[in-house]
Amino acid sequence: MLEVLRRIVQEVNGARSLDAALATMVLRIRKAMKTDVCSVYLLAPETDRFVLKDTIGLRSSSVGQVSLARGEGLVGMVALREEPLNLEDAPAHPQFRYFEETGEERFSSFLGVPIIHQRRVLGVLVVQQHEKRRFDEGEEAFLVTLGAQLAGVLAHALATGALGKLAGTSGQAIFSGVAGSPGVVIGKAFVLSPPADLDSVPDLIPTDIDFEIARLKEAINAVREEIRVAAERLASRISTQEHALFEVYQQMLGDAALGQEVEKRIREGQWAPAALADIVRRHVQYLERVDDDYLRERAADIRDLGRRVLSHLQEEGDSGPIEYPENTILIGHEISPATLGEVPRERLKGLVAVSGSSTSHVAILARAMGIPTVLGMVDLPLSRLGGAPVILDGHRGRLVVRPGAELSAHYSRQIEEEHALSALLEQEQDLPSVTPDGHVMPLMVNTGLALDVVASLKTRVGGVGLYRTEVPFMMSDRFPSEQEQARLYREQLSGFAPLPVTMRTLDIGGDKDLPYFPIKEANPFLGWRGIRVTLDHPEVLMVQLRAMLRAAEGLDNLRIMLPMISGIEEVDATLALINRALIELGEDGVNVSRPSVGVMIEVPAALYQLEALATRVDFFSVGSNDLTQYLLAVDRNNPRVASLYDACHPAVLRALARLAEDSLRLGVPVSVCGELAGDPAGALLLLGMGFESLSMNAPSLPRVRAAIRRVSLTAAQGLVSEVLCQPTAGEVHALLLSRLQSWDLAHLLPPRDHAPVIPTAASSA
Repeated sequence: MLEVLRRIVQEVNGARSLDAALATMVLRIRKAMKTDVCSVYLLAPETDRFVLKDTIGLRSSSVGQVSLARGEGLVGMVALREEPLNLEDAPAHPQFRYFEETGEERFSSFLGVPIIHQRRVLGVLVVQQHEKRRFDEGEEAFLVTLGAQLAGVLAHALATGALGKLAGTSGQAIFSGVAGSPGVVIGKAFVLSPPADLDSVPDLIPTDIDFEIARLKEAINAVREEIRVAAERLASRISTQEHALFEVYQQMLGDAALGQEVEKRIREGQWAPAALADIVRRHVQYLERVDDDYLRERAADIRDLGRRVLSHLQEEGDSGPIEYPENTILIGHEISPATLGEVPRERLKGLVAVSGSSTSHVAILARAMGIPTVLGMVDLPLSRLGGAPVILDGHRGRLVVRPGAELSAHYSRQIEEEHALSALLEQEQDLPSVTPDGHVMPLMVNTGLALDVVASLKTRVGGVGLYRTEVPFMMSDRFPSEQEQARLYREQLSGFAPLPVTMRTLDIGGDKDLPYFPIKEANPFLGWRGIRVTLDHPEVLMVQLRAMLRAAEGLDNLRIMLPMISGIEEVDATLALINRALIELGEDGVNVSRPSVGVMIEVPAALYQLEALATRVDFFSVGSNDLTQYLLAVDRNNPRVASLYDACHPAVLRALARLAEDSLRLGVPVSVCGELAGDPAGALLLLGMGFESLSMNAPSLPRVRAAIRRVSLTAAQGLVSEVLCQPTAGEVHALLLSRLQSWDLAHLLPPRDHAPVIPTAASSA
């Protein structure tokens, strides 16, 4: 039976459309179970009814005509109870509902099982027979197993197959992907076509090798010029670090890289286009097989460069400038940084890509430029989107194609409200973060993904609560030297001086790898990451510590923070290295005072070692994202369990409240850096618990400041008392929303927290 199961799932998975998948499903199941009837009913979200979508054995004219509400008839009963129903004499059951058009009065026995994907009933599988008998345990187990196996396949097929309505000129469809950069925009879809096809180049023998090499160099130089122009166009909008991405492109095109390999192929007897295509494909195939997200993103970069060079070789590079519409939502299979630089900034409103992740180069640039972006939108029918009106929701990772009037009006109001709120909050961003009853709550900023606009931030924050030092490491093709690191750190420290800057030591592993230092583990979040890596490589940590200390000379605003601490020995070992670095720098004539040193509280084990930690470090900083992940045993990057990740889970909130209480007792300052701190409702909870400062990404500052300036410490403490009595995360969220509404502060919540429920066409993406 296992082989039969595998074959059915394979065939359904390989179907070209939803209709084909359903037809295959009912045909194969009826044959495998030797029944008279096999039918599949699917949930229509707009009506919340289960519609007969395909059948073998019932009258085909009833397909699409018969539907049942949840709880109606035997099919509705299976869906409501979310469990199998096995009957010997179905018509005798009190829930039986007869549909004359199906002709099912001929069948006695009935077995129905729900098709459930991520706790959502997608449909019901039914088999029926003339013979009056109960299906045996083996048959029932087979159909239950098949329903579970097909759930994920069907969810994807539904997402893809339901898109047929896009072939027309009307019909709203909603797709889901990975939120890459926040914001909401309304615009027109502009679908990118690859500059040239690397897979359709004929393999010809050159008649003039020198000519082929010359035109290769000419094509490469043309692309280098395109990259240079794109980089210049973006120079004023992105930081030095992001600008360095374009230098990576130039290096790839250099004589010692791509050009040299292609030239070698030409001299061996290939003409330039085929030699280029072969070399690019070889590099891409290698990188795509590597089990490393960063290197896989490099494959897309190389493919983009290869297409650009090939376009010039095929004399397609001078087709004239592309006309982008106003309010362009750029959509493509892949979007490269170079492509991003080619679109006039005043016309570019949003980005959507089939591939890519939140760590890709284009996502980093989009966040730096404030362009709403959604990536990983695997079910997009690109050929049908060109020129379509769309809404891009970067908060929730959604693309609405040909939106209906109601949804368009909703998002238009949201955009207007966002602009009005931003203008209103901007007026008080230089005011202190003080509650109405006089309690000061310093707000800090997280930096590292971009060199933030220091001049505008400096008057609005109490310093840098988290500087992510791993970003310069990720942007390089080797470990950066002590001098290179010191230069970057000095830029941050001097830019914010005399405000404190908290620099976290290199935090790689988990979801952050370096291209030149891959970490391959079955369970990376519970493996070799954070301080565990750097203590195992003291030569790397010592260079970083020396660079930090050297950068702080004469400024004295450096604070060092240690990530992923789970034991006292890790702290002691790192403190010994810091002391050694201070001694070595002193011997070199660099006079640096010892900085404050703290630990990140993100591993639950640290919660139970606070007394010992308090005797060794100067401050605690809670990494709420990882602490939530570890307390709940939830990988929020895993779509199967991501919905269980919730920083407002009662266990997380109680752990935080206890931590704040213990830190106060021990006399150790404690702050929070993480998404909870950047949420207005979360910030009020942390205020009421007694945390002494909050650190967040710069875009979160206005809303959090507004919330703190409008709610007293006493009211926040009362809110905490109420929240800690709630048994579920759902009740916590309901209470928070209710209280913020009563304080007239619900408008400060992120849009996703109070959005209408919208059925998505690609909820499985």
